Amino acid sequence: MSSTDREGTWLSQDAHDRLKAELDELIAHRPVIAAEINARREEGDLRENGGYHAAREEQGKQEGRIRYLQELLRNAHVGEAPTGDSVVTGSVVTIYFDDDKDDTETFLLGSREISSTTDLTVYSPESALGRSILGARAGDTVTYTAPNGKDIKVTIVRFAPFSG
Repeated sequence: MSSTDREGTWLSQDAHDRLKAELDELIAHRPVIAAEINARREEGDLRENGGYHAAREEQGKQEGRIRYLQELLRNAHVGEAPTGDSVVTGSVVTIYFDDDKDDTETFLLGSREISSTTDLTVYSPESALGRSILGARAGDTVTYTAPNGKDIKVTIVRFAPFSG
């Protein structure tokens, strides 16, 4: 598998469909927000019009989410989780932390947008842990730097494609 196959966001078909439906709903809702802004604008002085500012803030959040979803869906790899001989986005990974070899943690390496379709914890491939295990194989020990600055070692126990 090439490095470009490991990059990008993998989404299950269910997650893709759910996000596409959300995007379609947000786009369809644009005229409602615009009408709300216009109605609030007609109330008078915009400097003291809390309803107007709230509607504009809501519009900004909505437009940000629309842009995010459009970009995510445009660059997503949709379908079955990729397979390979090393950890890739879309892998279910079991690790143990070197300071506690008896306690393993299993998670999905993928977009947090898929988290509503699985009971697994989801780690982003852009997270410190995610970046450190991409390309690793079972038995490999990798080190990543936690947000508190501490270096943490983890060992890959096993990994498999997500079958959600």
